[in-house]
Amino acid sequence: MLKDFNKLGTFLTVVKEKSFSKASGKLGVSQPAVTQQIKFIEDYLDTKIVNRKKSGIRLTKEGEELLIIAQKLERAITNAESDILKIINKKLVFFISSSFTIGNYIMPNYLNEIKGKINNDVNLAVSNSTQCIDTLLDKKADIALIESPVMKDGIIYREWFDDELVLFSNQKLPAIIKKDDLIGYNWICREENSNTRKLIREVFDDMGIDCNNFDVKGVVSSSTTVLRTVLKSPKEEKPTVSIVSKHIIADELESGQAFSSKIRNYKIKRKLYITYLKDRKHDAFVENVVNYLLDLNN
Repeated sequence: MLKDFNKLGTFLTVVKEKSFSKASGKLGVSQPAVTQQIKFIEDYLDTKIVNRKKSGIRLTKEGEELLIIAQKLERAITNAESDILKIINKKLVFFISSSFTIGNYIMPNYLNEIKGKINNDVNLAVSNSTQCIDTLLDKKADIALIESPVMKDGIIYREWFDDELVLFSNQKLPAIIKKDDLIGYNWICREENSNTRKLIREVFDDMGIDCNNFDVKGVVSSSTTVLRTVLKSPKEEKPTVSIVSKHIIADELESGQAFSSKIRNYKIKRKLYITYLKDRKHDAFVENVVNYLLDLNN
């Protein structure tokens, strides 16, 4: 079993996530596959290592002992991978295709660290999620970071961050607003076919809100344009609002240029995904970058 660290890696992910289903999302495999790998370890050791509870998972005494061993192996493998990359010493450009929010507001914080991890240059190209996946399938990108799961064969999808979309304005809003209050604002919206617009519409439909009743002052093609348009809107009795990822307005909230509000009893959330081709699952450079990005969530 020690020759196949994937099974122990699955065990470590289950422990970190405290859930078989969450581990499956992080690993980009089905939940039955996770269960099968844990069962393989238990059969190999002839002992129970994980108990599944309603509140999550709990390790047995033997599971706790295995965890210590697996963590030691993980550290050793991580150090060995760094040495292997030095031996490979390829001169290449690592291409990342990224959707707008991730590429413009998250990845700029980490590009230098990724470059140091693989000792090579990194190129980041920004487009929508569908175009990112197409670029990946055309083998013009090493990994793709996307805001909606555009499912295609031959690709591994690994859950990354939970992203929350929030209501914001350039004027102070109540900390918590009722859904009926949404009708009383001026709105800046994304274009009809954007994934962000579709997600917001689904939530509003669930809330019983008809977006057609909104006073829409503009429809724009990117979240960055949404932000700038709202910030430059006239400050009047009827605030101008929109809904964007919390990552987009983080600096403006901190500087006091923007103000956010929560909708009572509702949150608008989505998963961000790291994706790469199945046939590059064991590529040292891809694996190193993917593991680095996944660790950011911890």
